[in-house]
Amino acid sequence: MQQISIFSLVMNASLVVQLVMAGLAVVSVLSWALIFNKIAVLRAARRHSDEFERNFWSGADLNRLYEDANRRNDTVGMERIFQSGFAEFLKLRGRSSAELSDIMDGSRRAMRAAAQRELDALDSHTSFLATVGSVSPYVGLFGTVWGIMHAFIGLGNAGQATLSTVAPGIAEALVATAIGLFAAIPAVVAYNRFATDVDRLATRFDTYMEEFSNILQRLATR
Repeated sequence: MQQISIFSLVMNASLVVQLVMAGLAVVSVLSWALIFNKIAVLRAARRHSDEFERNFWSGADLNRLYEDANRRNDTVGMERIFQSGFAEFLKLRGRSSAELSDIMDGSRRAMRAAAQRELDALDSHTSFLATVGSVSPYVGLFGTVWGIMHAFIGLGNAGQATLSTVAPGIAEALVATAIGLFAAIPAVVAYNRFATDVDRLATRFDTYMEEFSNILQRLATR
């Protein structure tokens, strides 16, 4: 059992295969750290959006919501979109020469810019997961190919082809592929899940911007 344990296979592998395994292990740890961080960030973004929507649609005064947002200076997500759009609306509405179309266009541009910044922050570093998911299997396969090649070279030098002589070297090499898949599969699953979550938040932001624009248009015509 000691000879066929995973630890012994890793320790008995060639230097190149060990470097591949170590690199994949580091990448896997970084991926998991990013996954847990991104889960917390997206969960907080959904919670903040839910709380702000409840306050917004409860009939709260827009000026009071805007003042509260300015006092905190830590607004995120939908509240940041509201803050940016309402600030631009108040600025343009205060100009005597501003027309309704200019006020609405300016407010929409401010909200779209804020929404894009929020989505960029939510989507940050997820490309790393995509890279890990696509590259790790090939890196592990490289380690496997190198290990098998090294095993067969050693077998040729020994001059005797038996299963007991070639099996350990092949097993050591296959561990590299296993580690590559271990790093890639969670990264791919997490990337797809995060992309879906960000898309859903983007849809919510777009819907809110349209509804808030209608409210601002009614305010501007009063």
